[in-house]
Amino acid sequence: MEFSDPRMAEAVAEYERRHRDELACMAQLPGPELLARRDEFLLPVGAEVAGLLHALVLARKPRTILELGTSYGYSTLFLAHAAHSCGARVITIDLAADKQAHARTMLERAGLGGQVTLLCGDALELVGAQPGPFDFVLLDIWKDLYVPGFEAVYPKLSEEALIASDNMIHPEGARANARALREAIRAKPDLQTALLPVGQGVELTVKWSAGNPRL
Repeated sequence: MEFSDPRMAEAVAEYERRHRDELACMAQLPGPELLARRDEFLLPVGAEVAGLLHALVLARKPRTILELGTSYGYSTLFLAHAAHSCGARVITIDLAADKQAHARTMLERAGLGGQVTLLCGDALELVGAQPGPFDFVLLDIWKDLYVPGFEAVYPKLSEEALIASDNMIHPEGARANARALREAIRAKPDLQTALLPVGQGVELTVKWSAGNPRL
């Protein structure tokens, strides 16, 4: 994606440079060390998924966007940019204060600091404390929290809200949690869902209004 605002363009370029450098570093690490150091690395949704999220926000024009899993703020940046364009606000949640501090710095560099509320702490508790409703949700936290995170968000979805869940195909180690999430989604009678082979796999789930039958 190309951005006319040089601040946004430079922030994206900085993330991409960091990711390239970290991929080279990660390739040299043995499996146990890579697992032990995973919090050091960006692990972004990737440009393709970021572009999809950006486009979906622009198309849906949500009022409130919720992100579970700020990490270092790569996806947050794209959500915030789209939110600014359509008058939405972003709430993003993460347990790691240092990661959110980096995300805040990058958002401010891009001129989007005022677009996002960053909440640090337990995602389930923080979601429970939010009044909602949420019109657009990005689910991208540790995969063992996918089902609890979804269940916390579900009662607070607006009519025709959209949930995007990342890492639904890769990595292989997350597939059991991904399957559990798909089962939890399919158990809700007012949700329609589809798995897209974009990036690491994105599940798009829509909450149908009361008058619409489920396919």
